Amino acid sequence: MRILPLVLVLSAFSLPVSPTPSQDQLLSFGDAYRKTAVRMLATGCPYATWAAQGRRFLSFDPAGDGRAVEVLGDLATASRVAVLVPGVDTVLADFDRGLGGVPRRAPGVQARALYEQLSKRSPDVAVIAWLGYDPPEGIGPAAATYGRARAGATALVAFVRFLESQRPGVAVTLIGHSYGSLVVGLAAPRLPRVGDVVALGAPGIGAAHAADLGGARVWSALAPTDWIRRIPQVRLLGVGLGRRPSNPEFGAFPLPTDGVAGHDYYLAPGSATLRAVGDVVLSGVPRHDGAGEVS
Repeated sequence: MRILPLVLVLSAFSLPVSPTPSQDQLLSFGDAYRKTAVRMLATGCPYATWAAQGRRFLSFDPAGDGRAVEVLGDLATASRVAVLVPGVDTVLADFDRGLGGVPRRAPGVQARALYEQLSKRSPDVAVIAWLGYDPPEGIGPAAATYGRARAGATALVAFVRFLESQRPGVAVTLIGHSYGSLVVGLAAPRLPRVGDVVALGAPGIGAAHAADLGGARVWSALAPTDWIRRIPQVRLLGVGLGRRPSNPEFGAFPLPTDGVAGHDYYLAPGSATLRAVGDVVLSGVPRHDGAGEVS
């Protein structure tokens, strides 16, 4: 690993730590990558290794459960950007290895799978793995309410607005997995320039109808084998996540789920959902023959 000058390493400790980059903190994407790399190197392994490998992060905070925002592709030139928001039990320690050591559950792995799919078809795309909020832990009260999602949505809105300010005209697609779908659903009405919202294995999305999400096209995938189907579609006195976006009455466009073996397989290589999500990011239309199953 390249040894940085001591003054740069020491300067890392004076840098502001923010899961949502501020305008004055990030004068350019390049500045953000460099500052965050210094912070990661100072934090130690495995994060120092990620930085030494040349991976690019817009923000990084190891405190508590941790937060990180990784970029795949070139944000300075990409005309289309997908922002992937993970769900319950996602922590920084599992960003790459996945919950329980299962890589397909890791936001870093899922983002790479999507980027590999997209970059084969267009050079002008970027994917962001956005762990910019504190997801609930386990299946408990926090996972059955909007609190963490509302806080996450506020941070996501600030992040996307920053991105749009840096790249006016860029086409942004928000992709939520599981509880992350609730985050993107609550953020979407405040982001009128976002063209597409994708919900994968979503227990809810913070609205009763697709039209409530601010005008974005809404896409949903829910596999027949996904355990999310067992969660009641209710919301009473602030408890419950309400109607799923896969419900026909919601009005989302269904995505195919062939090859999706369960809740964590939507962005696994070879799944029909991965290909369809790529279509949405690139053109706003999934090119597939049959609609996905809905509930």
